[in-house]
Amino acid sequence: MTSVEGILFAAALFCCALATAGYLISLLVRRVALAKISTWILAAGFMLLTLNLLVAAVHWTGWSSFGSRHFLSIYAWVIAGIYLGLQLKTKTRLLGAFIAPFILLFLIAAAGQGADRNLVPSQWQGGLTTLHLVLAIAGEALFVLASAAGAMLLIQNNLLKNKKPGPLGRLLPSLGDLDQINHFGLLWGFPLLTLGMIGGAVYAAFVWGGSWPADPKVVWSFAVWVFYGFLLHQRLAIGWKGSRMAVLSCLGLIVFLLSALGIRFCLATVHNFI
Repeated sequence: MTSVEGILFAAALFCCALATAGYLISLLVRRVALAKISTWILAAGFMLLTLNLLVAAVHWTGWSSFGSRHFLSIYAWVIAGIYLGLQLKTKTRLLGAFIAPFILLFLIAAAGQGADRNLVPSQWQGGLTTLHLVLAIAGEALFVLASAAGAMLLIQNNLLKNKKPGPLGRLLPSLGDLDQINHFGLLWGFPLLTLGMIGGAVYAAFVWGGSWPADPKVVWSFAVWVFYGFLLHQRLAIGWKGSRMAVLSCLGLIVFLLSALGIRFCLATVHNFI
C-alpha cells in the first residue's frame, strides 16, 4: 500500500467515525441539524474512500494486489454511496444512525487486514470472478440498507402506536419513507445478488467441478437468497409491507451475518480467502 493510499484510507476512516458519532449523538440530543452535518461528513469520507480505491486501482496488477482491505473497503464504499444517493430523494438523515455504524465496522475490519495480501487465488482470477464479487457486494449492501430502514421503521411505528412520539418520533423519518427504502433495497438487492450468484456458479462449474454446490458458503448464500426472494415475492405479489417486512428484513440480516461469521471462522470452505 502506498503512502498516499494509506493517508486517504485513514482520513476516510476518521470521517466515517466522526459521522457515526454525530449521527448517534443527534439521536440522543434530538437535533436533526447534527444529522445533516454528519451526512456531509460521511459524504467527505465517501469521497476520500473513492480516491483511496482509485489510487489502489492504479497500482493493481489484475487481481494480484487485491487484498482483504480492498474487499472490505469496497463493501463500505458501496453502502455509503447507496445511502448518500438516497438522501437526494428521501432526506432521511437520521437513518444514518443505523447505516454509518455498518460502514465504520467494515472500515475498522479493513484497517486490520493486510493491504498487500492477495485475496483471490491466482487460479480463480477472471472476469466472472469480478462480476460475481461486484454484484454480490452491491446486492448485500442493498439488503443492509433495507434492514436498517426496517429497524428504524419498527422504532417509529412503536412510538406512534403508543401515541407518545415525543421529540424523537417527530425527528425520525416517516413510515412511508422508511418503507419505501426497505422496498428499494429488496427490489434492487435481490436481482443484483441473483446475477452475482449466477456468475459465481458458472465459473465454479468450470473451475471447481461437481463438488462446489456442497460448499458451506454456497449452501448458506443460497439459503439467504431464497429468504430474500421470498420477502420480495410477498411484497410484490401479496402486498406485505410495513412492520411485517421490517421485522423479516432485520431477521434476514441477522441470520446472514451470523452465518457469514460462522462459515468464515468455524467451517472449512473454498471461500476461506474472503
